[in-house]
Amino acid sequence: MFTFAQKLIKVNNILFNINISIGMKKLLMVLAFAGVSVASMAQDAVPTEKYSVSTNSFWSNWFVQANVVGTAFWGGQEVQNNFSKSPLKGFRNNLGFSVAIGKWFTPGIGLRTKFNGIWGRTVVSTDKKTNASKYWTLNEQVMFNLSNMLLGYNENRVWNFIPYASVGLERNMSYNCYSPAWGLGILNEFKISKKVAINLDVNYNLFMNRADGANGLLPGAKPYKSRSFKGLIANHDRNLNVEIGLTYNLGKTGWSKTPDVEAIKALSQGQIDALNAQLADANAENARLRNQIANHKCPTTTNAVEAKQAVKEIVSAPVSVFFNIGKSKIASKKDLQNVQAIADAAKANNAKIVVKGYADSKTGSANFNQSLSQKRAQAVADALVNMGVDRANIECEAEGGVNTLSPISFNRRATVELK
Repeated sequence: MFTFAQKLIKVNNILFNINISIGMKKLLMVLAFAGVSVASMAQDAVPTEKYSVSTNSFWSNWFVQANVVGTAFWGGQEVQNNFSKSPLKGFRNNLGFSVAIGKWFTPGIGLRTKFNGIWGRTVVSTDKKTNASKYWTLNEQVMFNLSNMLLGYNENRVWNFIPYASVGLERNMSYNCYSPAWGLGILNEFKISKKVAINLDVNYNLFMNRADGANGLLPGAKPYKSRSFKGLIANHDRNLNVEIGLTYNLGKTGWSKTPDVEAIKALSQGQIDALNAQLADANAENARLRNQIANHKCPTTTNAVEAKQAVKEIVSAPVSVFFNIGKSKIASKKDLQNVQAIADAAKANNAKIVVKGYADSKTGSANFNQSLSQKRAQAVADALVNMGVDRANIECEAEGGVNTLSPISFNRRATVELK
């Protein structure tokens, strides 16, 4: 199987064989090597990990596009004659427009229906007025967002590199003839906002001979009789399009993360552990009271103090609040239900609360984890203030990256306890 770079080199050789000018070859080579450089793009400054995305509804991730198009035309009738093959020659090129509508079914695969036209050239001479014709092409295209497929989905990525293949129908209106169409292209999208992107689209299309309305051969032309790939291309009508325009995303766009399963497990386990601890303490207290009743003893002052101390120990047991990787936003507000009990106890007794922030040591640098753990502690402290706790009674400590809990994701947390 060819590598992506090898395929690009092969495409470049094909373009050379069909005599595209040196200037245009340089432009296409720059675009090709720019595509290869996608694989070496720098990752985000904030540590990230690969994750899955949720399936969106059919009505999500639709888009429309409009472009100004510069097109160069070649015909099978001029094969091997003395016409310049440069796409920059006026008798060979013309301006047009394209419009398209499409949908991304996954972050990496989408479909696009595209209309392209409308001013063309049927190359029968070196006079652009003589060559003037009108045409349109309607294509269905399968798109592959290699930026997302190779590097993972990133909603903040500025440049998306999108090769595509197309099949469709071409009609020359001036000569009233039709032809099937096949093509390959590269769409570069440069994000301006969540809704709008700039397009740079380069594509090459092949049609049946005489699709442009020209019959026979021009003087000096001689068709290739070999079955080589070069002959196959040169004996057909074809064009090269360079398109510049805008993409507008319709309705809901982007892809949501699937839930962080490990964070959910950690959250659930933390809640279960807290409930089990409270249940064990309650059972122990019930057993002690049943024993007193069985022995006809009433609780003494000492026992009452001990009971109060036991309750305080239950309340002051550390409570964990969990976070997703690289984030300082509390993953689930349900964690704050247990924090509320500590907040109430602190307010009732004017007690101090200690909040300790942690990060997992296997993700990110030591400096980043130190800062992240501080932000996590501060996020929980802000939640305590919203619960009515005096900020002066809250102490925040940043513990940095640790690996004290397993799996490693359990360490993405902050703990809360009475001092």
